[in-house]
Amino acid sequence: MKIESWLFSGGVIFFTPVALVYGYMTNWSEWVGIVGLFLLIGLSLMIGWYLRTTAKRVGARPEDRLDAEIHEGAGEQGHFSPWSWWPLMLGAGAATGFLGIAVGFWITYVALGLTLVALIGWVYEYSRGDHAH
Repeated sequence: MKIESWLFSGGVIFFTPVALVYGYMTNWSEWVGIVGLFLLIGLSLMIGWYLRTTAKRVGARPEDRLDAEIHEGAGEQGHFSPWSWWPLMLGAGAATGFLGIAVGFWITYVALGLTLVALIGWVYEYSRGDHAH
């Protein structure tokens, strides 16, 4: 995770002058962009710090070592549900929510219901039916 931590920490080094130049070019009057860029600096700092502390705690992964073999990265990488339709429904709920912001606010209520049902279904999909544990 060292490469990832350096990448996000480098974002702090990159976005700080960008935010300062942006503020100077807009005469510090356009607050949405300035605040957004400084929040981006903080986000990069937090993610870089988290990845760096996690890399110290976990140790070097095969991707981080130059002498690693391909078979060291083999095995289970996580648990994924290839038959699950809930992520698609959750994405449809999010898209409908953005549509509600653009078209009419009442659509956001429909999107909230769809998103809530999809999120509950995705969380509890292994508690019911054929794939219950």
